[in-house]
Amino acid sequence: MKTIAIIGAGPGLGLSIAKKFGEKGFKVAAIARNPEKLAFIVNELTQLNIEAKSYVADIADLTALRQALQAVRQDFGRIDVLEFSPYAGPEIFKHVLEATPENVLEQVNSHLSPAILAVNEVLPDMISNGSGAILFTTGLSAMFPIPFVGNVGIVMAGLRNYATNLHNELKDKGIYVGHLSIGTFIQPGTAGDPDLIAETWYMLYESRDHFEETFPQGINPSML
Repeated sequence: MKTIAIIGAGPGLGLSIAKKFGEKGFKVAAIARNPEKLAFIVNELTQLNIEAKSYVADIADLTALRQALQAVRQDFGRIDVLEFSPYAGPEIFKHVLEATPENVLEQVNSHLSPAILAVNEVLPDMISNGSGAILFTTGLSAMFPIPFVGNVGIVMAGLRNYATNLHNELKDKGIYVGHLSIGTFIQPGTAGDPDLIAETWYMLYESRDHFEETFPQGINPSML
């Protein structure tokens, strides 16, 4: 059985991704800083007969994140898919006219640096095995300038640049790198239902025929 490690796992999108990959035969390692939410995720997955374990780590603490990923490998043997989707909430958003070195650096430390660390941890094994996947979930500001999330967009665009480079360098090594940019509120029973997003992610992962998509497909904030 393969293992997916979900970084920034929560009871919304993270759980839906875990369920989707779990129903396809994956074991699940959920990594996040909130032990109560992680316990809920593991309980939900266990009821669906999906093998899952949780790992408490504030991903902005790179040492803690590294230790969590090492523990996943020790428990499950290997990480076949790494999915990266931490989300701190809209309170971190700053308009581009309010962007400062400090509030941009906060996003570097809580998003970009952890992403790079996580890739560094899983990539050697993936290259050695000639297989694997790295999946980056971002907001729409990774692809389109959106003024009211100016500080976040700077970093998300950098993360997308990093993911694109990884995709181009690794696609001939048996490793898929993908990017899904979310442009809607994530809420069950709506067009932004996390189960629909998880389905989109799995289809993108399974087909491996293109690097990125937006959700909803084709959304462009300049057209709204």
